[in-house]
Amino acid sequence: MSDKTIKITVTRYRPEEEEEPTEQSYEIEYRDDWVVLDALNHIKDEVDGSLSYRWSCRMGVCGSCGMMVNGEPKLSCAAFLRDYYPNEIKVEPLHNFPIVRDLVIDMSDFMDKLQAVQPWIIRDEEKPVSEGEYLQTPDELKEFKQFSMCINCMLCYSACPVYGLETEFVGPAAIALGHRYNLDSRDQGTERRQHVIASSEGIWECTYIGECSVVCPKDVDPAAAIQRTKVATTKGWFKSMLLPWGEKK
Repeated sequence: MSDKTIKITVTRYRPEEEEEPTEQSYEIEYRDDWVVLDALNHIKDEVDGSLSYRWSCRMGVCGSCGMMVNGEPKLSCAAFLRDYYPNEIKVEPLHNFPIVRDLVIDMSDFMDKLQAVQPWIIRDEEKPVSEGEYLQTPDELKEFKQFSMCINCMLCYSACPVYGLETEFVGPAAIALGHRYNLDSRDQGTERRQHVIASSEGIWECTYIGECSVVCPKDVDPAAAIQRTKVATTKGWFKSMLLPWGEKK
């Protein structure tokens, strides 16, 4: 057992007891190989069982353990104590979301926006299973693979100043996933997503600050997805204006 300790200060909010969130500090054993999530699990198991937070895989895959760690949106399973020691670590719920309890946020707004962009393959007509798979070349896969790596951790929403001010903004992850399916050679749903993605609350709300891409743990680069979608949408608009004229010529 280590003789070193580290101070972990966490947001506490118990709606049945408090009107506003407060803070509570714990002095716990420091271990070089622990991440913030390990520290929280230790607190819950050994010190204070009332602490509430989300986590699942502890492998940077599920995206459920996103929190603010010393003011930065992080996956708590990937934030090592050694990167902060011997200083205090402050853990808060992700910014820009309502707090349900302690470090648990209300994800409803994000889930609604994610569903609105229809992040799945849409076909005008499905071919019979007997005709086989929809095949892709490696180059076709490469077109969208980067944007398929999103784990819905919502760190980008917490880092996005636009979403912090305008909650109607569809947001980085939802737009990036819509873009992922628009690039998929098997998909035919671009027009069905367009009324959400290209709306005034969609890509045009983004001011390209780029913090969403900075905090993304999977290098999805949602800022690039938004800007590329702006370009594609603008090209589509010009074509819709020019093609009828060109056909008349």
